[in-house]
Amino acid sequence: MNHDFSDTRKPASHTPQRILHFVTGGFSGATQVAVDLCLAAQRSSDFQVLLVLRRKRSTSDEKIQALRDQGLQVIVVSNWLHALTVWELRKIIRSWKPDVVFAHGFSDHIWGRKAAALEGVPHIFHVEHNSRERYTDRRLRQALELEPFTQAHIGVSEGVRTSLVDRGFPPEKCIALCNGIDLARFPESAIPLHWEQREAAIIMASRFARQKDQATLIQALTVLRKRGIKPQLYLAGAGKKYLRTKAEHLVKQLHLEQQVQFLGNVPDLPQRLTQIQIFVLSTHWEGMPLALVEGMAAGCACVVSDVIGAREVVEPGVTGLRVPESDAHAMADALQKLLQNPDHAQQLGQAARLQATQHYGRDHMWQGYRKLLRT
Repeated sequence: MNHDFSDTRKPASHTPQRILHFVTGGFSGATQVAVDLCLAAQRSSDFQVLLVLRRKRSTSDEKIQALRDQGLQVIVVSNWLHALTVWELRKIIRSWKPDVVFAHGFSDHIWGRKAAALEGVPHIFHVEHNSRERYTDRRLRQALELEPFTQAHIGVSEGVRTSLVDRGFPPEKCIALCNGIDLARFPESAIPLHWEQREAAIIMASRFARQKDQATLIQALTVLRKRGIKPQLYLAGAGKKYLRTKAEHLVKQLHLEQQVQFLGNVPDLPQRLTQIQIFVLSTHWEGMPLALVEGMAAGCACVVSDVIGAREVVEPGVTGLRVPESDAHAMADALQKLLQNPDHAQQLGQAARLQATQHYGRDHMWQGYRKLLRT
């Protein structure tokens, strides 16, 4: 694997800071955050950026080319053997000579920080994207062994920062920098003026994965149906095929085929969100749920499971409703409240949009990282 970076430095009166982001190539939320940070840095002459992705089964050559078309330097390294991943990443670091490495997500932050430490990168950051990861004793030991080489451990929410401290990472190095979304995709002109212009339906936009809980939301529809309430439910997102199949079987078992639609990946998701009244994030754990923030930015009335990483985004009764994790009856109660009280639902949606636009924009996220780079 030969990479020639000899002509990448910009001719300028000052030397730009060279930043390398290493993250999974699965195009998850962590990947999107790394991409957004790269694009933000790229707009400034103070920085040069390189994005390195660890190949996954879901790595899309089409998406990689789309990133390159935006001017990003993107390299993909191997995944099947961790030692090979570290070796390939060390070669890239040795050639490109970054000043800063951000290693995102589990277990990628271990391999990224290890390669950076072995190559003597002066500033290394660990970015944790979830409050609950599959840390074995061995993996946690590997992560903590790299702590002396790490400038800071970044949690993408206060809940994730707390989880890092709980695992034994030094509190004085653990900070929270919240994720953000592209607010330009949710302009004021796209938000309906009147609540009744939106469909009185429910949407959950989330991949099918172990941490997500579409099942509880589906079961809540059965509870609502017994009360004479039959809203449409749209499930957007791809993810694990066997988990989607499991959800489809549950829908058939509960005879909800006429109420539930599986949309798969939705290219026009922002537009679809603005057309529906209620957004739900039914989940077992979170880091910083970008999908929820997008639902808020679209002005939806939001219902979220009361778990770390999600609860800090929604203030109950002000910007949305929280329900206990895996509680279908509580979920049904919240949905009924919103469906039968449209004025209250609209108020929650308006407050949610204001919260999202003021605190969870992509530029707001970048300013936090930029301040960190300056210090």
